[in-house]
Amino acid sequence: MKQIYENYTAEDQKVWKILFDRQFPELPKAATKEFLLGLDKVNFTADAIPNFDDTNKILRQLTGWEIYAVPGIVEDGLFFELMSNKKFPATTWVRKMSQLDYLEEPDMFHDVFAHIPLLTNQAFVDFLQAISQFGHEWIEDEWAIHLLSRIYWFTIEFGLIRETEGLRIYGAGILSSSGETKYSLSNEPNHFAYDVDHILDTGYRKDRMQENYFIIDSYEQLYESIPEIKEKIEKRLKERPVVS
Repeated sequence: MKQIYENYTAEDQKVWKILFDRQFPELPKAATKEFLLGLDKVNFTADAIPNFDDTNKILRQLTGWEIYAVPGIVEDGLFFELMSNKKFPATTWVRKMSQLDYLEEPDMFHDVFAHIPLLTNQAFVDFLQAISQFGHEWIEDEWAIHLLSRIYWFTIEFGLIRETEGLRIYGAGILSSSGETKYSLSNEPNHFAYDVDHILDTGYRKDRMQENYFIIDSYEQLYESIPEIKEKIEKRLKERPVVS
């Protein structure tokens, strides 16, 4: 499908602006510097919903990635196949005014505002593509996908990074939520150093703020952990009990 830009209503544009203006003031002291740089590179502003065609020209030039329009949440096989080929699946619809504070299914503000700026960082997209290739390879194994989803969840969606200025956010699930932006950096949740085994042993829930966050030191560290992720998931697959 395609993003049909002229179909966006005045309310859609207003919702985008409200969400952008509400979240943006939090970002200079909360978001990773790479997100802020990426936001500038892809020319996202409060004044207009991003046009995928314009954004894709920039992304292709910077890292070879692009936004791929989808109607909503896609099944795992397609999800991993698209990202294995440097295509980030994103919805084109925007939540309604009545849904500003809570939305069950991710909309365009989450998919685009929160995810796309970091697609300008090469080490980050190399990591994203690599774990997507694993997902595509293991798609028939439910347990493998379950384990891989924990890696994705605690990095791409809810990851933190330690920078010179202090603890910062790179996970899109946090960056699209004003409440979780403040909460994740507070002393309330648990903060752990990035550790593949620890992440693989840690469950998560989608219906509330996270209890646990994992902290990387750099995006290169993420990418360099790819062989370890593959090795440790494959080890767990071999060691699982055989059900007769």
